[in-house]
Amino acid sequence: MSDRPRYEVVVVGGGPAGLTTALYATRLGHRTAAFDEQGGRHTAVRDVHNVYGVSEDVSGKQLSELAVRQLEEYGGDFHPDAVERIERDDDGRFRVEASHATVTAERVVLATGFSDEEPGVPELRRFTGRGLHYCLHCDAYVLGDGPVFVLGHGDHAAEVAMLMLNFTADVELLLNGADPEWSDETEERLRAHPVERIDTDVVSAFPADEDEDDPWLGGLRFADRSDREYLGGFAVYGKEYNTSLADSLGCELADDGAVAVDENFETSVEGVYAVGDVTHGQNQTSIAVGDGARAGIALHKDLRTYPLSREELDSADDRPVPGAAGDVRARMRRVRGLDEHAGLRWPAPEEGRVERE
Repeated sequence: MSDRPRYEVVVVGGGPAGLTTALYATRLGHRTAAFDEQGGRHTAVRDVHNVYGVSEDVSGKQLSELAVRQLEEYGGDFHPDAVERIERDDDGRFRVEASHATVTAERVVLATGFSDEEPGVPELRRFTGRGLHYCLHCDAYVLGDGPVFVLGHGDHAAEVAMLMLNFTADVELLLNGADPEWSDETEERLRAHPVERIDTDVVSAFPADEDEDDPWLGGLRFADRSDREYLGGFAVYGKEYNTSLADSLGCELADDGAVAVDENFETSVEGVYAVGDVTHGQNQTSIAVGDGARAGIALHKDLRTYPLSREELDSADDRPVPGAAGDVRARMRRVRGLDEHAGLRWPAPEEGRVERE
């Protein structure tokens, strides 16, 4: 018998989709672990936007740290480790090999996200979240009523430039010395919109205030030695889905390179699920959380036998009642007592309400 730690669910990826999946699986009684080395793109988010009940002064890193504490409080395991290989054993379980640990799982969830293609402008990356942005739905709000740039030369860059006119009348599309790669239809539409197109190479970025330790972007410097001031802007050079593990398992991909999943977030490989940006690239915390919640519920229905179907009723007397594992039930009893973080005491069922201390 293997001495590797055995889990029902192993989640690879510690962003909002992965950690929500792990949280749901844990609270639904499954022995669960999440693996993540660095937290992904979400931990680099300076201010979390559009998340119900979360204020703007919370960073992605802080939100992820809280999620890990929640997961561990409910009995899930978190491994700050990079998963390098996943293979199916002869017994049908998955062997998950990380840099410092190897575990087995009945189900694997890939929440590996995507990586943004960088614009390649010196000094610009340091202003990420402080003038340089990648998600219009998250950050257009902070760039309204001021000069805004869009860096890129494809269809999506042109689309973002036209969309930004809903927020500000001063939009410049920076080709950065590249030839446009958008369609003839996009060219026709773009010419009908008041978007200024600039072909000159962008050579560097400068801060709004040189004296600040963590300054906001002030503007961009061009190869013709001109400087242009901007409130901020977007780099639109596409994305690369992180699908190396999915590829190694034989999971089918969609036309755009994302991992293809069904309505239950299961991939083409039985027992392998995928959630969040790696499946659609929406780049939205709230959508990722929703994916994780739905996937966690789907995993529970997949792993547990009750309720039985009509065809299974004849064998009901011979079936063991699954319940939750003993160690998971012990954790449930502890959490029912006193929640140390929220100061919440859970009453006996007949008391009918929760009292806050």
